[in-house]
Amino acid sequence: MTTLLSFILFLIFIVLALIHFNWVIGNTWGLDQSLPTNEKGERLFTPRRFDSAIVGLGLIAFGVFYLLQTGFVDFEIPQWIEKYVQWIIPTIFLLRALGDFKYVGFFKKIKNTEFAKVDTKFFSPLCLLLGIIGILIALFN
Repeated sequence: MTTLLSFILFLIFIVLALIHFNWVIGNTWGLDQSLPTNEKGERLFTPRRFDSAIVGLGLIAFGVFYLLQTGFVDFEIPQWIEKYVQWIIPTIFLLRALGDFKYVGFFKKIKNTEFAKVDTKFFSPLCLLLGIIGILIALFN
């Protein structure tokens, strides 16, 4: 069961990384909906291509970590790295799902922006799912 869950996380992280690399090369599909805005619709930050590349590389690293958990790839990582990373990744996404209590996450106060609506329907539930699956893998692997 953990093999299947690990492979699902691998695929999700690779797709998310590809979206970020899409922004790196200048495409803007989904970019406006994925950036938090204030009540006036102004972006809270505007990431540079470099920022998207860093996030994309991080998502690939997460995906590769879970690919290694499947056992499909025969590559050993140090036990201490595996021990910590298997908890760090789900924690990142659970914290993201909870949010900053103002603009991002399930407990955000600003709920009427375009980003907030997409965040409520898609981003926060996805982060919660990634966190829960990651915890299940950590517990039963």
